[in-house]
Formats: sequence, structure tokens, C-alpha cells
Amino acid sequence: MTSTPETPAPAQPTRLAHLDAHTYRDWAAGEHSTVILPAGAFEQHGPHLPLGTDAILSSTIAEAVGSRIGAKVAEPLAYGYKSQQKSGGGDHLAGTVSLDAAALIAQARCIMAGFLRQGVRNLVVLNGHYENYQFLYEAADLALADTGAGARASAGPPRDSPTVLLLSYWDYVSEDTLAAVYPEGFPGWEIEHGGVLETSLMLHLRPELVAMDRAVSHPPADLPRFDRLPAVSSRTPDTGCLSAPDGSSPEKGRLLYEQVAADLGTDLTAELDLPR
Repeated sequence: MTSTPETPAPAQPTRLAHLDAHTYRDWAAGEHSTVILPAGAFEQHGPHLPLGTDAILSSTIAEAVGSRIGAKVAEPLAYGYKSQQKSGGGDHLAGTVSLDAAALIAQARCIMAGFLRQGVRNLVVLNGHYENYQFLYEAADLALADTGAGARASAGPPRDSPTVLLLSYWDYVSEDTLAAVYPEGFPGWEIEHGGVLETSLMLHLRPELVAMDRAVSHPPADLPRFDRLPAVSSRTPDTGCLSAPDGSSPEKGRLLYEQVAADLGTDLTAELDLPR
């Protein structure tokens, strides 16, 4: 008598939005439940990249990392803090719709606290919009306090309480990768807006959304060391990009994507004591 082999259970989706509530409830109660919350913005990225670039990149990298470490990925924060002239071209440019600090903190705080209250062990906030960072930090600190796991110093990482980690994906771009992507020298993170890094990543991950025939070559923005309000619009290049996408390629995007996802996954596994 032959037995019929059992059909393996289908793999759970990485995106939380594709999971049913009961499966989520059981998963969240697990010892190593980890949610990655991507954060982006709705911001102009010149004539060749879509307005949702920051959220697209943070979400896609989050899914790659999540599949590596067994984490789930929440829906992204798709609107971000006010674009700054020295890092995003400025909030005065068409297509950029922003949140103020109070709105971003309140939204992120509620979302983070919601996951923590439901038993999620680790929450990783993966930022993709330069200006968001300190407001996401504030939201995380308040969410931990709201849920009774307030910030407290210790001799080492505590293993018996919920944890929130905050990072920007570009923090994980290695020096070797930078040298390969920018053979003529890296212009600096602040003016990498609509430039080679974001364009190459989008060419690799979402090429159908990139219009390289509309890309414009121009010198990097030459901005003062201070912020002036209201912004002097003439100081932002007409494209809205702070550096040109010259030299962007899908191959560079693949290198960036794979290296960042691998190193970030390794780091999170070690820091959060996740199963290897």
C-alpha cells in the first residue's frame, strides 16, 4: 500500500497586509516575531523618478531583508517629514507633499505602539527618507513608553522586553560598494537625491517606473552650510535633483540592493538574537 505524500503547507507571505488576522495573531506571539516598518516620503525626485521612490525603495529592501531573517513587513509610512533644500530639494517643489513633525511622530507612534501592544517582539524601522530620522526616533521612544517598555539603559541588549531598532538603508552601503557605484568619487549622502544611488536601485527594482530619457545631467547642487527659511528656490537645481543620475545602471542597483540586504540581515539576526 502506497501512501500519498503530504502537501507542504504554503509559505506565509512576508507582507503583513497579505496575512489573515488569526495567522498574524499566532505569529506575533512567537518568541522571535519581528516586524519591519518601512518609512518613505511622497517627494519629487526629478523628471525621471516617481514621487514614491523613497517608500518603494525602503519597502522593497525591507521585503528582501524580511525574507532572509523570517521577519514580516508592514505597509510603509508613505508620507514623510518636510523635504529640506539641502537634502531633498525643498518642500516648495511641485509633487512633494509632506507631514509636519507632530503629524509624522503621531502617526509613527500609533503604528509602532499598535504592533508592540499586540505582542510583536522586535520592531525594525527601515527609513528611506533623509529628513524622517529624528522624528521616527521620537516616535519609537514614545511608543515604548506608551506600552510600558520605556527606554532604559542596560549593560547589554535586553532579551526580555520589546525592542525597536531604527536605521536608514544607506547606512549599510559599504565602502567597497560606494567605490564601485561612484568610481569618480562619492558626492555625499545629503545631495544623493535623485542621483546615482536612487536611480540605479530603481533601475534594478522597478525599471518600468524610471524614465532615463528624461534624466538631466547637471553639476551637483552648491548649497550654503546654513538653512534659510523661506527657501531661496534658485539654489535648488531646476530638475529638483541635488546630483545628476549620470552613470546610473541596473547593475549598480543590483550591487547596492544585494549588499545592503545581506549585511542588514546579518546585523539584525545578531542584534535581535534571531534563529540562524
